[in-house]
Amino acid sequence: QVQLVESGGGLVQAGGSLRLSCEISGSGFSLFTIGWYRQAPGKQRELVAELTSDDNTNYADSVKGRFTIERDNAVSTVYLQMDSLKPDDTAVYYCNAKFWSTSYWGQGTQVTVSS
Repeated sequence: QVQLVESGGGLVQAGGSLRLSCEISGSGFSLFTIGWYRQAPGKQRELVAELTSDDNTNYADSVKGRFTIERDNAVSTVYLQMDSLKPDDTAVYYCNAKFWSTSYWGQGTQVTVSS
């Protein structure tokens, strides 16, 4: 059974940084495409950053140059380093792991950026 547990969210002032972690238990970590998504109140969930099993990355235009996604296969964890945070980055951030048609989600972690 694959489980995802996010951590690292919190309250930060604009211009600050946070580092989110997504620890993935179960087998197949290195095969997954991992994505960080976010959902702000009243808005649809959107893809923020994605990392494929062969280490290709994809970022939303709104976070390019500010966010970095990376993985540590030794501890089955994916990180989202978020710098130069803006109030518009406020949302619940979710980790997703997918392989072919199978997709797993974490429970989410709240990020709040104050102005």
